[in-house]
Amino acid sequence: MTLRVERDKASGVAVVTLDRERRHNALDLATAAELAAVWRALRFEDEVRAVVLTGAGTAAFCTGIDRGVEVPQPGSPYSVDDPLVSIGPKANDLWKPVVAAVNGMACGGAFYLLGEAEFIVSSSRATYFDPHTSYGMVSAYEAVYMAQRMPFGEAARMALMGTAERLSAQRAYEIGLVSELAEPQELLEAALRAAATLAGFPTQAVQGTVRALWSAKQAALQQALAQAPALIALGNLPPQRQADLFAGRRPGTEFRLR
Repeated sequence: MTLRVERDKASGVAVVTLDRERRHNALDLATAAELAAVWRALRFEDEVRAVVLTGAGTAAFCTGIDRGVEVPQPGSPYSVDDPLVSIGPKANDLWKPVVAAVNGMACGGAFYLLGEAEFIVSSSRATYFDPHTSYGMVSAYEAVYMAQRMPFGEAARMALMGTAERLSAQRAYEIGLVSELAEPQELLEAALRAAATLAGFPTQAVQGTVRALWSAKQAALQQALAQAPALIALGNLPPQRQADLFAGRRPGTEFRLR
């Protein structure tokens, strides 16, 4: 298992932890499938009324798709499969509130998850960035999700600057991507406190409010996401060229913090 799910019946909160710490909680195909299954299962667990989503360890919340994973693709560019498109709670029709507790790096495919959380509690040492353009890939789904959570200029800068910059937790808080900052050792406690508050309110009112909030942006979101497959098919470099660019990076030296 590459996920841990812990349920506290007293508080009504479940903690879902991405548990691939040695891979910076990157997502392989098995983890992606597990995530979707967990969200679907939580729909039927009435004792769970709110969820905290986090990553194992302190280095990373999630670093997107595991670069070591081979994703089988059909021959037609009109049928490209995105292995992360269904990993979020809303994609699986879960309307219980989800609080993301970001404990380290959050990049690339992590934004599929952050994009479908109600709000983000962040470690003061967390960083946020989108490496796609640096490696010859179109940031489509990720950019769309972040454009709905951040001022447009900030979302554009993060999506376009690739690995050259990382958004600090403080800056993420200042622009509204993050709703609360916590010291690393206090992060989970802060997220659990917020989730327990939500779980303590009448559940129909909470879930109805979640639906209302998402209805305010879902039409635009769905129209934008519908364009993503074509943009990716047109703009991505061939996989081997992407791999070469990724292999040629110099970890720890290619970015500045802002």
